[in-house]
Amino acid sequence: MADLPPATDGGFARWLAQRAGDLLLKLREEMGYADPDALRKAGDRLSHELLVEQLERWRPADAVLSEEGADSTARLSAERVWIVDPLDGTREFGEEGRADWAVHVALHAGRLVAGAVALPAQHCVLGTDAPPPFPPMPGVQGEPIRLAASRTRPPALLSALAEKLPIELVPMGSAGAKIAAVIDGAVDAYVHAGGQYEWDSAAPVAVALATGLHASRIDGTTLEYNQPDPRLPDLVVCRKALAPQLLAAINS
Repeated sequence: MADLPPATDGGFARWLAQRAGDLLLKLREEMGYADPDALRKAGDRLSHELLVEQLERWRPADAVLSEEGADSTARLSAERVWIVDPLDGTREFGEEGRADWAVHVALHAGRLVAGAVALPAQHCVLGTDAPPPFPPMPGVQGEPIRLAASRTRPPALLSALAEKLPIELVPMGSAGAKIAAVIDGAVDAYVHAGGQYEWDSAAPVAVALATGLHASRIDGTTLEYNQPDPRLPDLVVCRKALAPQLLAAINS
C-alpha cells in the first residue's frame, strides 16, 4: 500500500479504513484465538492508535470522535470531525471464522460528507469515493422482508414488527456488517432500536446514503451527528421504496 494517502476525503477514508483492517487481520493471525478477550482488547487499542496517529499526521486541523478515545467538547465547534469506530463487532473479531466485523471511518462537516467501511475478513471496503451500485430488488414478490438483526441481542422492536409485516430475521454481528448487507442486497433492511452511538453508524450510513438508500431514525427524522451526546440509539436503513412501509409499521 502506498505511503501517501489520497488527497480527497473519501479516498482518505477508504485508505485509512483499509490500513486499520489490514492491521486487525495481521493481529488475528499473530495472536490466534486462545485468549479471545486479549485479542479483542488489543484490536480495539491498536486500531484506535493507528487511526488517531494517521489523522493527526494527515488531517491535523480536524477533530476526532472515536469509540476508544476520550471525548471533548472541542469537536462541537470544529468544522470537520472524523467519527471512527476502530473495531465494530469486537465480539465477532475474537471468534475464529467470523467475518461480520468492521472498521468505520466517517467525516462530518455539517453533514456526513465522506465515509468508508472496511470489512477486512470479507476482503471488502465500501466507500463514498466510489459508491456501490444500488442493491438489486428482491426477485419474488410476496417474500418476507429480510431484516439484519443482532445475533446476540435483537431489539424487542423486531418482535412487534413481525406481528405487522412478514419479516425474516438474518442474524449477524457488527452494525457496519449489517448496513453493508443492506447495501449489497443480502438483506432488505436494518432496523435497530437497542441503543447505539454515532460511531456505530456514521460511516456505514454515509456509504448507504451515497448509494441512494434511505437512512433515518425510526420515527423518520434525520440522523444527526456530532451532537453533544454521541448516543444515537435507533435507525432504519433500507431501499427508499421500502421505507414508507417499514416506518409506518414501526410507528403504528
